Amino acid sequence: MKIESIYISNFRLLKDFKLDLEDSLSLILGKNNTGKTSILTCLDKFINNSDKKKITAEDFNILCKDELERLVNDNTELDEETFNQNIYGIRLRLVISYDENDDTSNISDLMMDLEPEHNKIILGYEYSLHYKSYKQIRLDYRQFKRFETAKVINSRIKKGRKSDNDNKFYVRKGFYYFLKNYLEKYFEFRWKSIEYNYVDNKIIEKNFNDLEANKIKSNLSDIINFKYISAKRNVANKENEKTLSTQTSEIYERSEKNDEDEGKIQNFKSIIEDTDVVLNNVYKGLFNDITEKVRQFGGIKKDESLIKVISSLQRRELLKGNTTVIYKHDDSEFPEHYNGLGYMNLISMIFEIEILLHEFRKGKDKKPADINLLFIEEPEAHTHPQMQYVFIERITELLKKGFKAQGEKHQPFQYVISTHSSHIVANCKEFNAIKYLRKEKLNDVRAKNLKDLEKEYTEADEEQNYRFLKQYLTLNRAELFFADKAIFIEGDTERILLPAMMRKIDLENNLEENELHILSQNISIVEVGAHSHIFEKFIDFIRVKSLIITDIDSYYLQEVLNEDKTPKTYKNGNPVMEEIKRPVNDINVKFTKNHSLIFFHKIQDINYYKLLSFDRKIVRKNRKKKWNSNKKGNVALIYQTEEMKYHARSFEDGFFHINYDFICNDHNNFSTLTQKWLKQFRNDKCAFTLSQKGVESKPSLAIDILLNSNEQYSNWQIPAYIREGLLWLRKD
Repeated sequence: MKIESIYISNFRLLKDFKLDLEDSLSLILGKNNTGKTSILTCLDKFINNSDKKKITAEDFNILCKDELERLVNDNTELDEETFNQNIYGIRLRLVISYDENDDTSNISDLMMDLEPEHNKIILGYEYSLHYKSYKQIRLDYRQFKRFETAKVINSRIKKGRKSDNDNKFYVRKGFYYFLKNYLEKYFEFRWKSIEYNYVDNKIIEKNFNDLEANKIKSNLSDIINFKYISAKRNVANKENEKTLSTQTSEIYERSEKNDEDEGKIQNFKSIIEDTDVVLNNVYKGLFNDITEKVRQFGGIKKDESLIKVISSLQRRELLKGNTTVIYKHDDSEFPEHYNGLGYMNLISMIFEIEILLHEFRKGKDKKPADINLLFIEEPEAHTHPQMQYVFIERITELLKKGFKAQGEKHQPFQYVISTHSSHIVANCKEFNAIKYLRKEKLNDVRAKNLKDLEKEYTEADEEQNYRFLKQYLTLNRAELFFADKAIFIEGDTERILLPAMMRKIDLENNLEENELHILSQNISIVEVGAHSHIFEKFIDFIRVKSLIITDIDSYYLQEVLNEDKTPKTYKNGNPVMEEIKRPVNDINVKFTKNHSLIFFHKIQDINYYKLLSFDRKIVRKNRKKKWNSNKKGNVALIYQTEEMKYHARSFEDGFFHINYDFICNDHNNFSTLTQKWLKQFRNDKCAFTLSQKGVESKPSLAIDILLNSNEQYSNWQIPAYIREGLLWLRKD
């Protein structure tokens, strides 16, 4: 039995949210403020429902609160049938599936039909407004508004003024204040079993059983057991705090309840009882003086105040107060607080997992719940990258074994890990277990399954591209999942120079309103050669604002001649053609051979790209999954443009042309430029020839440019197309 999907509505950022879970590990990724903690909190508040975990007005999605305000303020009151067509409040829905090997005794009352092929139940939790409470809140809020109006009027009378601008007047309280203070009066928890449409794979909200009314609510803890390890872990390496040592008593407390540890526990008890006997004799001599003094005080009769000090060791307290976790280094032993916070955090998590596994097992003569779900939040806290690599590998090995209950075979369970760590992602063998959280709107988040991305590549007959993408992301650029923006570049020259160009942009261009310096933004730079089109599905998948910097790669076709100057032909008589690389403004140039440009624009004609405005270089995927020019898109594809009456073919070509004085300055040293071609460039200013023949090493050229730069990078210019692209990327 397992949870297939989690649906959450109206909880914080999760307006209309669905999360699919895998059979074992589900790895949740997402940038800050995309709802990872909200998922955990929602599950905890509903499944582990208690007075300490109340839902508050702050938990309601902002759009939901606006909807409630309209509902309460509307002049027309809804009848009960119309009102019940919607649910006004926060909802959690768990889609649970089972098979013929599962014990269905706990869920039998939740089954909405008995068709053999139907194997799902929908468990519904909600905190919502019922019709009777809806009518009452409308009356009460109207009265509340009248009282608020009276308070405003009275405050003005007392001040003897009529101006609404005087901030000393009473400030009228609105609906959010009312909701925050009186929420529990109108909203109630409700537990449901809901019908499922197997044809459309949808939940039929209007068809349900009220579990509380049918007195089934008490069985829910036997169906699902939810535990979690929060990111806010109580881990410290201070000398007076014994985080790990304290956890040993908790591990013992859980072990004491399980049959499989019975032999060890009995042995522990026996040793403590023997110790009590020994200590009784020691205490008799140790406390003899004080007990004799007490005896002499007497009572009404002789020896009435006789006392005795005995040993009564408590197993749990003994561990808690007197157990110390140490660690060994070479031949020396050190107390736990000598460890760094990274190791403390890692060891503490292992201890905590062991405690929770005991809780999943439950006590003697008790069966574990049908579904056991563990949520580990941000395990990377305090740990260095190498430890994060090791963690995800080892933790999956540990958890996939499940836990052993009552001498039976190991029982598997589902576990969710949320993370900000690209290192954990890179070393996760379960790549398709990734769930990527993406904020669609201001108050709405979506969860995307990475295996759905694989399906897109497969349907497009691009399985090889997906394998490359998967390998590339795990080995090189897993941080793309967490970037706010991305730059895809062709080669080493751009990679080395881009940080300097970004700083130059920030120094030379004033910020517009609500704009941050580009170097201050979370931007991932990815080197992809001329293959950015392979990443197009992934770019659309994560919806990150992306700048693709590429070369226009202009050329024309020319007939290949024989030695006698006659055209060389194939056997079928067609002429043999060769590609001649030339700058765009060469009158013979007809085409681009850049794969990315051709992929996104579906055009090879060079004249199309010469005339393309920047707005038309911004692209967006339409509903048919095709890329089209759209100035509201989040991907800009830039390449060389005409500058100083010259249209370059490549980055080096363009850079040399606009930076002639910088390259030819006698005080600058460009050791990676061949002297022959550099000398010719000084004479003829042909940047194309120097870029094609004079560059010995592109990475070394980029380093030479930086070495010859002044502190502000003001002695050279950024090619116009890159400047334009970076300024676009800098905007929100």
